[in-house]
Amino acid sequence: MDGIDRHILAVLQEDADLAVSEVAARVGLSSTPCWKRIQKLKDDRVIQKQVVLCDPDLLDLSTTVFVRISTNQHNEAWLQQFTRAVQDIPEIVEAYRLSGDVDYLLRIVARDIQGYDSVYKRLIQACELHDVSASFAMERIKYSTALPIELEDESATPQHRGMRKSK
Repeated sequence: MDGIDRHILAVLQEDADLAVSEVAARVGLSSTPCWKRIQKLKDDRVIQKQVVLCDPDLLDLSTTVFVRISTNQHNEAWLQQFTRAVQDIPEIVEAYRLSGDVDYLLRIVARDIQGYDSVYKRLIQACELHDVSASFAMERIKYSTALPIELEDESATPQHRGMRKSK
């Protein structure tokens, strides 16, 4: 993957609805080579899928809860049961297994505290948990799904460094 591919990805992360011709114009290519590069990025699974981002406030899902979970169960059967439970609860939008004193971190979106409580009850019914601690987000300061793919790279050629899109 070269600087042009990274630039294509940056443009698409900003707006995946753009026509190939517009993406091509923004990265300095004609449409056909740009389309071929996009197809290769899809074939290589760098681009995994294109989605629509919704405003949680407008959907009455303005409560974001970060849940830290510790377990005393460290076996494959428990992990599979926990994974299934997490995947089956749509309000859990992110889940991570961690190192350190907390085993898992979940990000949950809900309508309100009662909505979170419903998720909590489904989770503890699905699998045994040792400790659950929740923090409610008071304000969203930054939110992005875009990966920082255009980080300054010492090996990038000067012409590709200059292609970065300014905001």
